[in-house]
Amino acid sequence: MRIDIITVLPELLTGPLTNSIVQRAIEKKVIELQIHPLRNYGIGAYKQVDDYPYGAGGGMVMRCEPLAACIEDLLKLNTYDDVIYMSPDGELFDQSMANQLSMKKNIMIICGHYKGIDQRIRDKYVTREISIGNYVLSGGEIPAAVVCDAIIRLIPGAISDEMSALSDSFQDGLLAPPVYTRPEEWNGMKVPEILLSGNDKAIAEWRLEQSLELTKQRRPDLYKKMD
Repeated sequence: MRIDIITVLPELLTGPLTNSIVQRAIEKKVIELQIHPLRNYGIGAYKQVDDYPYGAGGGMVMRCEPLAACIEDLLKLNTYDDVIYMSPDGELFDQSMANQLSMKKNIMIICGHYKGIDQRIRDKYVTREISIGNYVLSGGEIPAAVVCDAIIRLIPGAISDEMSALSDSFQDGLLAPPVYTRPEEWNGMKVPEILLSGNDKAIAEWRLEQSLELTKQRRPDLYKKMD
């Protein structure tokens, strides 16, 4: 899989996308991830990428020309399954969407900044708009990193125990059950006996019961969907 990210602030992406599982996936060539600084395509001596919005109002808007130039250069090299714009008014990102995107071959992600990008770029190039929550951040870089992390860990070979990703919260629409490790007793609190029993069937049933109960208590919205 190849992911190309267009951003005004590449520094915000280099940290989260050059460590842990993502970095190992890159080193193992499970994915190819490229960050493209938009100022390389900026206008004039100051490499301008934004301007005041028409119709007045506060803030700045990312201009068409730098974005279009960068996008067109990438389109000359690759065919993309999706050109994604990270936007607070996009589809709400969830595990199901992460699963879908992890099966794509190539995706491009555009990180908005300031007041966003000129609508004409959205109309001409963007195939999907994604939000990570009902709130506004300073730019699309952190949301893009979230989406990339969620996608990449699902790609075969990205993590050593592939079954681990399949048992995460939300994969089956439920929250994950409690997990325990050594020691068996800590501060007077013991690991549930069932987990020490070696009875795989009983353990699976216990985990399902715990997932259902946790989801009912903490995420009744998800629990209702089980009906």
